[in-house]
Amino acid sequence: MEHSPVGPPFVLALGSASPRRRDLLAMLGISFVVQPAEADEACLPGEVPLAYIARITKAKLDAVRRKDLGTALGVLVADTIVVAPDGSLLGKPRDDDDAVRMLEGLAGATHQVSTRFVLAPRERDSAPAHAQTVTTCVTFRPLSRGEIRAYVAGGEGRDKAGAYAVQGRAAVFVERIDGSFTGVVGLPVCELVVALRGLGWLAAP
Repeated sequence: MEHSPVGPPFVLALGSASPRRRDLLAMLGISFVVQPAEADEACLPGEVPLAYIARITKAKLDAVRRKDLGTALGVLVADTIVVAPDGSLLGKPRDDDDAVRMLEGLAGATHQVSTRFVLAPRERDSAPAHAQTVTTCVTFRPLSRGEIRAYVAGGEGRDKAGAYAVQGRAAVFVERIDGSFTGVVGLPVCELVVALRGLGWLAAP
């Protein structure tokens, strides 16, 4: 999958199967090919959220750079985590009951969503060119058990950290966002474009 770039024909290998990240890159007019990264996303005992996300993005980067990247000159990997109000890390729900539990914990409170993205040359032994974690505070209004169960039954949040999609029907839960909306979706595009231009990988208009 490839899109015409704006500026120099610098092609990125996107190490993600997320359709949301693909859509955001396409919106920006960035040329990219999709090379999903396989990484074990299990949390280690006692691992704090920011250490977890740094470890996972490094594992994704290593996995992508082991592949045939074709015409891609650079690699972009990202990972998004949801940190509950009590500080616990929320991954993707195991089942609908787990999703209900997660959303009940988020209702009427403020939680954090952090997305870390890494830009690196394609060469396996080269250091990353840029790594950044963008954290956004998301406040949910109080939710009834009935609306939580109705949302979960629709299936929208089954494959998403925290059991919800802010760009979907869960938008009606959100009372306030402090930070990057697209970072909550899965890729902070403001910070990404600034980084790409700083590296000379994306031309400024």
